[in-house]
Parts: sequence; structure tokens; C-alpha cells
Amino acid sequence: MRALYDIFAQVFRSIAANKLRSFLTMFGIAWGVASLLLLIGLGEGFRSGQRRGLAQLGTDVIMMWGGTIPAMPNQHTGMRPYKLTLADTDAIRTQAQHVRNATAFINRSDLKQVSEFSSSGGSVMGVELNYPEIRNLPMAQGRYFNADDLAQHRMVVILGQKNNKLLFPGRPSLGAFITINGARFQVIGVVDKIGRGNNDSENQRLYIPLSTMMQLFPMTGENIPADSVSSIQYQPLTADLNETAKADVHRIIAERHGFEPSVKDAFEEWDTIKSERTVGLIFTAMDVFLGGVGIVTLALGAVGIINIMLVTVTERTKEIGLRKALGATSRSILMQFFLEGLMLTGLSGVIGILAAAGLMFGLGAMMGNNQMGFDPPRLVPWSAVMALGTLTLCGVVAGLYPASKAAALEPVEALRKE
Repeated sequence: MRALYDIFAQVFRSIAANKLRSFLTMFGIAWGVASLLLLIGLGEGFRSGQRRGLAQLGTDVIMMWGGTIPAMPNQHTGMRPYKLTLADTDAIRTQAQHVRNATAFINRSDLKQVSEFSSSGGSVMGVELNYPEIRNLPMAQGRYFNADDLAQHRMVVILGQKNNKLLFPGRPSLGAFITINGARFQVIGVVDKIGRGNNDSENQRLYIPLSTMMQLFPMTGENIPADSVSSIQYQPLTADLNETAKADVHRIIAERHGFEPSVKDAFEEWDTIKSERTVGLIFTAMDVFLGGVGIVTLALGAVGIINIMLVTVTERTKEIGLRKALGATSRSILMQFFLEGLMLTGLSGVIGILAAAGLMFGLGAMMGNNQMGFDPPRLVPWSAVMALGTLTLCGVVAGLYPASKAAALEPVEALRKE
């Protein structure tokens, strides 16, 4: 135990004797570790922010809109437009085996909303009872629609967060009345803020029952069905069955509108599940790339430490010879130089990890509950483990090779060195 204590004391004395060289060596490795963790942490912040942004839309949502049917596959001349309908939605609910839920809505942005205090021009959406089951619609005040609201075509409205402020600035809105293109509606609820940043389109919406919307403000255009809707949005049974669910829906829509389901150009849709996977793959590739660059950087740092330790062995050749002549064993010499190299890399790595963690914590505190499209960078456990593992390996290599050179010196030959 005493011998081990003496070895550690000698290691620290040796490091302290060359302060500038030790500092520069440790700084280079600590900088590399901190940079690696920060880059991966930033990537994970962007990944988390993108996931959170998609989650604001809803869970496992696939969105479909009316499209145009090409006269010939892969041709864009003589295309015939078609509109989705409420009957299409019912067919998807009953016939699509791999769809767990589906909803339809009408979205119109040409309807003027007026209260006794102000006016607004946000979009008006006619929605079904199950809309919040598929799309994110958090209620801040009041209530959502019930079955009687839709069955009786009630004149009730739910305001988006921004529209609530515009139509009732500094005043209570629940129970109050507004007009939509002259029709009088009572406010029964207010939606909490949706999304982040300056994109207020989701928050400047009004929601009314779909049955009321179809009665008062149906879809406009020539030769379109009376039950036309702007969009059908649905969820697969599980996220892994998104392609199977889309195939079911394509088959149903194609049969009902008179074209082949293999004509992909006829479908206008957005699969948020696929988008999330694509974003995940991009950021995973970035993590792998950055991790590889970080490992190479740390390996180069280890080469630097090996070089410095070899220089140290050369400088201390006479000292090594004297110690061996006085009875020091090759094992103790080996252990001293090995621990010195390992200490330099290990201490540098810990400092780098702590510096990166502190900086990321500070950035997170500064950003707080940000409304931007990305989250604060965060320390990713696997990147810290990878950095420590790489540093340990580098430390072993950086300490073992110079240590073996030192231990192999013969006392007589070492004492002759100047």
C-alpha cells in the first residue's frame, strides 16, 4: 500500500514539475471531449425539438387531402380533380382493417369573425367529435363539443388561443357571442397554445361542429359533393403499420373515386410517422458521424500524450537509471509511467465532460421553456460513456508504451545518459 502511495505521489510530482506541458496536453483532450459532447448534445436537442413539434400535431397522424387523378399514370395532363367526403371517412372507419381512428374536417379561411369588441380573420374549422383523439387540441377553458352539439347542429364555437385574444382583448370570452359571416355563435371553450415560435396559424383558428359547418358553410366549388371535406386524418393500429394502413386507405379511396390505387400521383398526403423516422435517421447519422470524428480526435490526443510521455522518458533517463540502481523494480517504473499517462487522459476527460455538462445546463437554464423549433442541448449518456471508454483505451495505450520503454532501460546505460 505504501509503495502504491509513493508511486501516485511521484506521478503527481512529475505532472506538477511540467505544469505548462501538462496543462496544454490536458487542455487539448478536454477540449476535444467537451466539443464532442456539445455537438452530439446539440444534435439531440434538435432531434427532441423536431419530435416535440410533430407531437404538437397529434400522435401517429396520417393526413390526406383531395387530389387529382392523371388520365395516364405518371402524366400530369388531363388530370381530374376529386374531393374527399364524409362518406369516405365512414368507409375508412368501417373497411380499413389497419386503421384505428379517422376524422374529417372542413377548413375555410374566407369567413369573417366579429365580436362586440373586435374582428378576426383566422380560419374556421368544422370538426367531428373525435378530432382531439387524433389531433392535439388541449383545452385551456370551457369544454369541447359533445354528441348533442353535432346531432342538433348547435351554434357553438371554440376559440384558438390567438383568436381569443384578438376577439376578446382583456375580457372573458366563455358564454359570450361572436358572429361568423353574420351567423351568431356562443363561445363554449378556448384552446390552449399549440406549437412554438411565431407560427400562429394553429392558434388563430375557430372550431365549430362539422354538422353545423356543413349546414352553414359547406365546401365551395363546382361539381363537388355536398358532404365534401377539406381533409381526412387517421391513425394506423400501430406506428409500425403506417404503410399497411395507407394501402388500405388508398384502396378504399381509389374504389370510391374511380381510379386504380397504384396511381400514387392521385394521393395528396403527409405521413407524420414516416417524417419522424426520417428525421430520426438523419440525426442518428449525424450522431454516428460526430461520434466518429470525436473518437479520431481523442485518438490524436492520445498520440500527443504518447509523444509527450516518450519525451518525458528521454528527459528522465538518468533518474530512471538511478532509481533502478537503488533498487526500484521494473514493475514500479512501469506502473509510475503508466499511471502518469492514464492520469493525464482520465483527468482531462472528466474535466471535459464536466465542462460540457455545465455549459449545456447553463444553456438550458437560459433558454428555459423555449418556443423555438429545438430543445436545449443535453448531455447524452451514451456519448459520455463512449468518450470515457475511448479515453480509457487511449490512456492505456498512451501510458503503457512509454512505460514499457522506461522499464526496459538498463541501470548502467541509463546512468551514462546526459
